[in-house]
Amino acid sequence: MSSERKLYPNIFNFRAGLVMKKSLMTGLFMLFVTHANALSVADLSNAEASGGLKEALTQGVGKAVSLLGSTDGFLGNKEVKIPLPDSLKKIEKGMKFMGMGKQSDELVLKMNRAAEAAVPEAKALLVDSIKKMSVADAKSILTGPNDAATQYFKKTTSTQMAAKFLPIVQKATEKVQLAETYNKYAEMGSRFGVVKKEDAKIEQYVTNKALDGLYLMIAKEEAAIRQDPVGQASNLLKKVFGAVSN
Repeated sequence: MSSERKLYPNIFNFRAGLVMKKSLMTGLFMLFVTHANALSVADLSNAEASGGLKEALTQGVGKAVSLLGSTDGFLGNKEVKIPLPDSLKKIEKGMKFMGMGKQSDELVLKMNRAAEAAVPEAKALLVDSIKKMSVADAKSILTGPNDAATQYFKKTTSTQMAAKFLPIVQKATEKVQLAETYNKYAEMGSRFGVVKKEDAKIEQYVTNKALDGLYLMIAKEEAAIRQDPVGQASNLLKKVFGAVSN
C-alpha cells in the first residue's frame, strides 16, 4: 500500500479529501437533527405552531381529496370501497342466483362513482376549516393523538359536507332500479329496527360511507406527516412536527 501511495499520491489525497468531506457533512447533519430534536412544542411561537400545522393539513387534505376524487378512488381502494348495505349483502348471493347479479354490481359501481364525484366538494370546506383554526386548536392538535386533526375536521365539517354530498349521491343513484327497491324496503325495515335508521335510504348510506372514507384517508395523511417530519418539503413543517415528535 505504501508503494502505491508513493506512485499515486494525488489519488490517495483525493480519496482522503472525499472521506473528510463526507465525515464533515455527516457531522453537520447530525448537529442539525440534534438541534431540531431539542425543540419542543413549548419552544414554538404561536405563528410557527399555527402556520406549520395549517400548511401540513392543507397539504394532507389536498392529497386525500385528490386520491379519492378520481376514477376508482373509492372503487379501486379496498380500504374505502363502499359495499352493499348489510341488509342487501345478506341476500346478494340469492340475487345472483336469481339472475340479479348485474343489478347488484351496478349498484356497487354507482355508489362508489357517486362518492368519487362528491369528494372534491369537500376540499373548500376543509380548507376553510383550517383557515378558521385558532392557535389554541393548533397547539391542542399538535400535542394530541395521531388523528387529532381528523377528529377536529369531523367536528367542524361533517354536517356541511354531508349536505354537499347528498344531492350528488342522489343524482347518481336515482335511476338505479335496485336502489329504488332498497329504499322502499329499507324504510319499512328501519321502522322495525331491522335496518339502521341512517341506512334507510341508499343515498344517506353512501354519503356516510363517503365521509368515513375521506376522514380515513385524511387520518392516514396526518399520521404519515407526524411519523416522518424530516421527509416534509417545508422547513416550517420539519420544525413544527420535529418538535412534536420529542
